[in-house]
Amino acid sequence: MNTAPLFQPFHSDKLKLDNRVVMAPMTRGFSPGNVPGDDVAQYYRRRAAGGVGLIVTEGTGIDHPASISGATIPVFHGEEALAGWKKVVDAVHAEGGKIAPQLWHVGMARKVGDEPNVDAQPVGPSGLDLKGEKIGEPLTESEIADLIQAYAQAASDAKKLGFDAIELHGAHGYLIDQFLWERTNQRTDRYGGDLAGRATFAVEVVRACRAAVGEDYPIIFRYSQWKMYDYEARLAQTPEELEQLLGLLVDAGVDIFHASTRRFWEPEFEGSELNLAGWTQKLTGKPTISVGSVGLQAEFTPGARQTEETDPTAHLEELIHKLEQNEFDLIAVGRALLSDPEWPNKVRDQRSDDIQMFSREALQTLV
Repeated sequence: MNTAPLFQPFHSDKLKLDNRVVMAPMTRGFSPGNVPGDDVAQYYRRRAAGGVGLIVTEGTGIDHPASISGATIPVFHGEEALAGWKKVVDAVHAEGGKIAPQLWHVGMARKVGDEPNVDAQPVGPSGLDLKGEKIGEPLTESEIADLIQAYAQAASDAKKLGFDAIELHGAHGYLIDQFLWERTNQRTDRYGGDLAGRATFAVEVVRACRAAVGEDYPIIFRYSQWKMYDYEARLAQTPEELEQLLGLLVDAGVDIFHASTRRFWEPEFEGSELNLAGWTQKLTGKPTISVGSVGLQAEFTPGARQTEETDPTAHLEELIHKLEQNEFDLIAVGRALLSDPEWPNKVRDQRSDDIQMFSREALQTLV
């Protein structure tokens, strides 16, 4: 198999990478006290050494009491946590890699009483959870302004620490996505209503981050149609609706879109073989990152037998074909990199027999 297209350099106006492989953001939960330690730095260092062109970190919480839901999920604020992230950046750069933090707020996906701030209430555009059930009160405009500033501060800190870009997590039913999605956004002010109104929060977050980092610093925006617990959810039913949403985000300052799908080979709209990243590139002209089950032969479910679900080069021929057709620019790889940090180098060198197969045990350790 000719894997050369995966290892062609990527050059955009603001970001240059050695190849097309991106480490997908994956929540690991190995940061006690919400501070990434030396083991986290070495975890990312090994992926840089293994040949990943760009690392997107696990989601890391912006400076808001309810941004995350766990005592071991890292945050991106405070002297100790930022010092930990500085060690991560330095470790990745020492191996010649590049890295972006994923800036995150879970919104109404957080449960009442979740750590680390057990008294903090979940927040969202309308106080509705992902099922559309009322859990709390809608955010006030003043509270929304504070959240936007928290994203901007995190972006500024990322640049100061030496990160090569930022990624805003606007996918999977978390806070930014809750504003975009009509089920969770029932507001009647300027942050709600039609698709353009529901996009206002995302647009203002991007604009604030752009103002914080300047014009030459890359901003990646991750979005999805599907949500946690609702794989059939859609932000855009048609390419025309998607074009409207993405156009607003481009105008606000997004440089690269990370279009999250569960299986990269699946078409997004009827009548075209393009996946979500392919449509995104076609509609915006911006570089795109695709993602979804690279190295997994079948859907990863708790009841699946391991021998039936993993293959270190699963769907690789189709991936190469899509890259050769310029359907998208970059491909994010997730679980395949957990068991084998050397996955990119081994694929490049045609050493697929040496690849360590993904196993559930990899989720329990930070290797």
